[in-house]
Amino acid sequence: MDDDVLTTLKLLIIGESGVGKSSLLLRFTEDTFDPEQTATIGVDFKVKTLAIDGNKAKLAIWDTAGQERFRTLTPSYYRGAQGVILVYDVTKRDTFTKLENWLNELETYTTRNEIVKMLVGNKIDKDDHEVDRNEGLKFARKHSMLFIEASAKTKDGVQCAFEELVEKILQTPGLWESENQGQKVRLGDEEQGRAGACGGYCSIP
Repeated sequence: MDDDVLTTLKLLIIGESGVGKSSLLLRFTEDTFDPEQTATIGVDFKVKTLAIDGNKAKLAIWDTAGQERFRTLTPSYYRGAQGVILVYDVTKRDTFTKLENWLNELETYTTRNEIVKMLVGNKIDKDDHEVDRNEGLKFARKHSMLFIEASAKTKDGVQCAFEELVEKILQTPGLWESENQGQKVRLGDEEQGRAGACGGYCSIP
């Protein structure tokens, strides 16, 4: 592991097929967007290092296929994850309705009780919204999740979603410190002012 990297975190991106999971990941890791993005087959995987308040975390981000036929991969996919991003498409209500199923699956397979969850309403660049922001916020609060609306296409909210998730994980020492004995993380007063960088998108229940 790189000397200056505090820890390596395993993050998952889950949600129905077509909600833009791969597009969010590509926008975050490579700053690209492909309008013709094809459906993920099985699992995709990307690594990116992120600095939060002077602490570097290496992120291993797993992007899964939303289709039912790939669900056999599920248990190993969830094992050891410290953070998860649940994605729905704000223009397709059924992708929001099915979030309950994804949460149940997460509950079944996750190996860490304190796993940090971030709910992302994607595709806010489109006009025909079927799920409004307050509904997303209410659902996130009900399930103790962070929440943001985003657009992989325009970049809106994408960086913030990952940053907020990682920051919350680093503030939950039991999630990652066991793998990094003796290393102490300092999240000082400066973090209090960071919400401004997200343009007020993020909401911590």
